[in-house]
Amino acid sequence: MAMSTDSVPALPDLSHLPHVVIIGGGFGGIAVAKGLAKKDVRVTIVDQHNFHTFSPLLYQVATAQLEPAEVAYPIRTIFGKSMNVNVRHAKVRGVDHARNVIHLENGKEMAYDHLVIATGASASYFGIPGASTYAMPLYSLADARKLRNRLLLALEEADAAAEESPMSLNFVIVGGGPTGVETSGALSELIRTVIRRDGLRIDPSRMRVLLVDMAPRLLTPFPEKASSYALKELEHMGVEIEFGRSVVEVEEHAIRFADGERLQVAAVIWAAGVTAGGSIADSLGGAPGPGGRVRVNTDLRLLESENIWAVGDAAAVPSGEGMFCPQLAPVAMQTGRHCAAQILRVENNEPTKPFTYKNKGIMATIGRHRAVATLPRGPVISGFLGWLAWLGLHLWYLVGFRNRLRVMMNWTWRYFDWPSGPRIIVADAETAD
Repeated sequence: MAMSTDSVPALPDLSHLPHVVIIGGGFGGIAVAKGLAKKDVRVTIVDQHNFHTFSPLLYQVATAQLEPAEVAYPIRTIFGKSMNVNVRHAKVRGVDHARNVIHLENGKEMAYDHLVIATGASASYFGIPGASTYAMPLYSLADARKLRNRLLLALEEADAAAEESPMSLNFVIVGGGPTGVETSGALSELIRTVIRRDGLRIDPSRMRVLLVDMAPRLLTPFPEKASSYALKELEHMGVEIEFGRSVVEVEEHAIRFADGERLQVAAVIWAAGVTAGGSIADSLGGAPGPGGRVRVNTDLRLLESENIWAVGDAAAVPSGEGMFCPQLAPVAMQTGRHCAAQILRVENNEPTKPFTYKNKGIMATIGRHRAVATLPRGPVISGFLGWLAWLGLHLWYLVGFRNRLRVMMNWTWRYFDWPSGPRIIVADAETAD
C-alpha cells in the first residue's frame, strides 16, 4: 500500500540559487551551514557519516561515561526546518578546480559555485613504527567505541584471571594536552568504578595508568599554574606522569621508548597531536601549511582561489606574525560563521572581511569536580568552580541540537551517578567505520 503524500510539503525549486557545497559535518561545517540556512543559496553538506559528533566528549564515550548517541546527532535533524540545506551521505574522492565539481566515491559528480573544506583533522603519528596500526586515537565516534571495547575487555580479562594469577595491566596515554589529560583522569576513575560498582575482582595496585609526553609539563597552551594543578590532581588520582619521554615504536601489546624500555600494555591511547595530511584538504595543491592544513587568505578563501574556502582544523588560518590559529572547536565554529558571512558578501558583490579569532579561553577537565579553565584575562579557575564552568559550557553546546531539558537531565544524572548502562562491550565496535 503506497504512503499518502497529502501531508508531505512540496519542496521549493531552488535550482536557480548559487550552490554551496560543504565537505564535512563537524563544528566548522555545521557552523557554515547554519550561517547560510534560510538564505538565498542552496547548501549541500557532504559527509561520510550522517551525524555530527560532539568531539570534546569522545573521551567520555571511550571511558564508559556516556553512550555514543549522547554525543552524536543526525545532521538532517539539525537542519530539518531549513529548506535550502540538504545532506548527502557520501565520501568525497577529489576536487576538480577547473570544472567546479567534486568527485564522490560512488563515481558521481556534484557541481558547486562555492566549495567549503571542513574535513577536520586526524591523529598524527609522526612516522613512529606501529603507531598507526596498534595505538588507539580518539578523534571519531568509531575510535571511541573501539577504545571502550578495548578497555572493558582488558578489565574483564583481568577479572577472569584473578582466581588463578592476578593480572597486571598497563594503560599508556601518549600526549599531555587536553585530550590526554582528560582521558587519563577518566580512565583512572573507570578502573575504580568497575571495582566498586561492578564487583570486578581486580587489584587496583596492579592497574597502571601512565601518561607520557615529550613536553616538560602538561597542558602547554595553558598557564603554568593550570599545568601544576592538573599534575597534582592526576597524581592524586593515581596517574603516573613522565615528561621528556619519546615513543619510538608501538607493538600490538607493547610500547618502546627512546631510553630502551619496552613496556607490555593493554592499550596505547594516542593523543599526541593531529594532522590534516592525507585528507581532501591536503590534496588541493599548493604548499601545505602546518600539520598538512590548507593555506587560506585572511578571508578564509584558499590562496589563488575565488570560490574555495576552508575552515576549522583543515585550514591554516593566519593569526598574525607568521602564526596560525590553533586547531580547536571554538576556532572551527568561528571560522565557519565567518565563512558563511563572506560567501553571502561575495554573492551580494560586497568585499570580504578578514577573520579575527576571538579567544574566549580554554578549559580541560581532570575528573569529577576537577577542572582548569583559563580566560584571556583574569586568573586561572580550577577545582570545583572550574569543573562547573566546564560542565556548563559543554552542556550548552552539546544540547544545542536537541531538547535542552531532556539531555541536561539525562547527561547530568549519568555523569553524577555513573550507572552500569554505558559499560557494555558492543560486538561490532571493532569493525565500525
